[in-house]
Amino acid sequence: QVQLVESGGGLVQAGGSLRLSCVVSGRPFRDSGAGWFRQNPGEEREFVAAIDWNSEPKYARSVSGRFTISRDNVKNSVFLQMNSLKPEDTAVYYCALDPAGSSSRASNRYAYWGQGTQVTVSS
Repeated sequence: QVQLVESGGGLVQAGGSLRLSCVVSGRPFRDSGAGWFRQNPGEEREFVAAIDWNSEPKYARSVSGRFTISRDNVKNSVFLQMNSLKPEDTAVYYCALDPAGSSSRASNRYAYWGQGTQVTVSS
């Protein structure tokens, strides 16, 4: 059974930083792509960042220059370092896995999802 477990969310003031982690178990991670998405109630899930099997990153325009995605194939983990956080970054953040290895912006390319972790940025 494939599991993705996120951690690292919380409450932070605007301008602060958080580091999200996602540990993958139940299938090989090295050849998979991974992404981070976020969602607020009543809104569609939004692409944040992704990294392909070869560690090439991709970012949404709204977070480019502030967020950094990375992966550790030894620890079967993907990370999202979030700096200069803004109140509009507030959302539930989800980790997702694409067994095909891509870094797609489309949520329907991802076969596996974590349970989400809340990030709240106060002004």
